[in-house]
Parts: sequence; structure tokens; C-alpha cells
Amino acid sequence: MKHNIAEVATLQPDYLGFVFYEKSPRYFDGEIPALPPRIKKVGVFVDEKISKVIDLCKKYALDVIQLHGNETKEYVLDLQGYLTLLYPDVLVWKAFSVDEEFDFSEIKIFENKVDAFLFDTKGKEKGGTGKTFDWEILKKYPSKKPFILSGGIGLEEVDPLRELLKTDLPIHAIDVNSRFETEPGRKDVLALTSFIELLKHD
Repeated sequence: MKHNIAEVATLQPDYLGFVFYEKSPRYFDGEIPALPPRIKKVGVFVDEKISKVIDLCKKYALDVIQLHGNETKEYVLDLQGYLTLLYPDVLVWKAFSVDEEFDFSEIKIFENKVDAFLFDTKGKEKGGTGKTFDWEILKKYPSKKPFILSGGIGLEEVDPLRELLKTDLPIHAIDVNSRFETEPGRKDVLALTSFIELLKHD
């Protein structure tokens, strides 16, 4: 796994994510190799105790905490309080599971409490579904807050993704995962390389 992380890092992504949710097949408890400073480490948590989030933030020198559960406004405020004291440069992202019935009013209570949102495809369990949600719903996005687009994005989505990136939506990053795996947690570097090159192609 350490070698695979290092391989992916050679592609110079903006972020690398590490899942600290024990029920996930991508659960990570290994060693992160030295990464170029420009690559930010994202820790993914699901309804985790704040004390453990802080401990892992310290252990792995995380740059971003991604909350992927049912965390409340109060939880985020408590977490931000600890981060302000201990790791003031660490960002917080709040993820939402989206389908065609998603109500964007759900994000309002977090608007001024997190640094970005993440929209993933809604499924029965926490974690990737391998499927995209209907991006048409993003036309209803009511905020200027940056967001990360996630959810089953693969090589087949390059063309519609390029069109989406031409809009004025505040898309901060593209999160790719299961569609670029040879097994849970292990990335296909050649497929990722193709994706990056195709996305850049004008």
C-alpha cells in the first residue's frame, strides 16, 4: 500500500485521501510515505469521536478533515474549537450523500462552519457506490462555498465533467476513487494518468 501511495503521489494530485472508518474496505491504518508538500492529506471520518479525529490528525499530519457521517452542527463547532487551538491550518469538509431528491437546505447550517462541502452519491451504506448522481441537481446549488465533486467518477465521465467545469459552479476539486481501483484502497496509476490527461485536453 505504501508503494501504491507513492506511485499515485508522482501524479501530483492536490489531495490524497485516507479513510479512517473501520467498517470501510478502504480503512487505512498503515504508514504514509513522505509526500511532496503541495499534496494535502485528507482524513475521512464517519461519526468518529473528536478525540480520535484529533489524535489521527496529529499522527498523520493531516491537512483536511472530511466528515462523511451524520455529524451535527454542534459536533463541527466542537471540532473546530479543538482545531483552532491545536491545528489552526487544518481545514474541515462536510460531505453529503446526494440523489435526485436531495434538499440543498441541509447544507445551510454548515455554511459558515466548514471550509468546503463534498457531494457524493447516496447509497445504502457509507462510502462509495461506484455510481454518479445526476449532476443536473447541482444547478440548484445555492451557495458560493467551494465544493468537491465525488461519486463514481471514472474515465467515462470525462466529457460531461469537462462541460461541468466550464460552468460557474464553485467546484474546488474532483474526488475519484472506486472506479480507479484494482482492489479497495489500491489505485490503478495508469488509469489515473489517462484520466488526468484527458481532463486537461482541450
